[in-house]
Amino acid sequence: MTSAIIDAPSLGAGLRAARKASGRTLNDLSRMTKVHPRYLSALEEGDFSALPSRVFAIGYVRAYAGALGLDEQLAVERFKRESPDLSAPLQPPVGVAFQDVRRRSQPVLVAVAVVAVAVVGWNVFQRVSLMRAPQPSDIASVPESWTLGAVPGQTGAPIAITASQPAPPDQTTPVLYITPGLEEQLAGAQSQEQLAAAAYQNALPVQAAFNPRGAVYGAAATASQVVLQAKKAAALVVRQADGQVIFARQLAAGEAWRAPMGISATVDVSDPAAFDVYVNGEHGGALTGLLTPLSQLNARAEAMARQAAAQAQAAAQAASQAAARRTAAVGQGLNQGLNQGLNGAVPRP
Repeated sequence: MTSAIIDAPSLGAGLRAARKASGRTLNDLSRMTKVHPRYLSALEEGDFSALPSRVFAIGYVRAYAGALGLDEQLAVERFKRESPDLSAPLQPPVGVAFQDVRRRSQPVLVAVAVVAVAVVGWNVFQRVSLMRAPQPSDIASVPESWTLGAVPGQTGAPIAITASQPAPPDQTTPVLYITPGLEEQLAGAQSQEQLAAAAYQNALPVQAAFNPRGAVYGAAATASQVVLQAKKAAALVVRQADGQVIFARQLAAGEAWRAPMGISATVDVSDPAAFDVYVNGEHGGALTGLLTPLSQLNARAEAMARQAAAQAQAAAQAASQAAARRTAAVGQGLNQGLNQGLNGAVPRP
């Protein structure tokens, strides 16, 4: 239906012809477009001055063409050609005249040139002043004290400097008195104490301490004596006697579980070799089976704690005895020295 708008002598004639061809009246189109019949008649008659503002007129044209099945955009474009908008007069192009630009830019260029010449001149002056030839010294003669090897007021051969000599011995310090037999007894007592301490240290087993390398689950550190740490990914399930599960998890390498004390449960693992057992913070080997009673591990921890306490008590007793022997030896040496001194000081009859 674009020919009704393009071939018609005017937009109104084309709209009227399309309306009559569709068999509709102005009232019919008014009900369809919600536009008053007076404005539709003005469009057909080409009386655009009877229309309201230009925005509403364009909307009426679009609605009229759409109701008749015509091209709305084509109808709007022809309306704009037949009724140009004269409310906004053409404005001359806005810009700055080239002559004005040249007239204003000349002072700026002159100022920039003056600043550049001043900076270059200052740099040249500084370089020339630094390149000036050195001036001779104002000192007429070299002072006597500046002469190499000469001393003011002295003549003759220079003094030869030899190697440093040791300091003379201090005659006021008395010779240290050593009680005969005391040094050997003290050395013997000290050596026995050191041997006892070394023997105790060698008797203690040296084990690897527990080193957390991941998350640690289970009881708190102060409420547990047994720790199971995974060397590789493995499953760990802890069940009580009634079948209740208190812990179940797939542990990654480095993760550990602290066993609580005072409960009866069974440790069920997927791979015994994948778990290290730490008793009282020290390595106690790997699990021995898929099912391990937790009471067995806790009993082992208590036994090792009692053994360590007994060893510590024995070591304390050995150290106390060694200290007593050393004190006795020191007292005996002092008594011997005192007796010898008294015997030497009392004159014989």
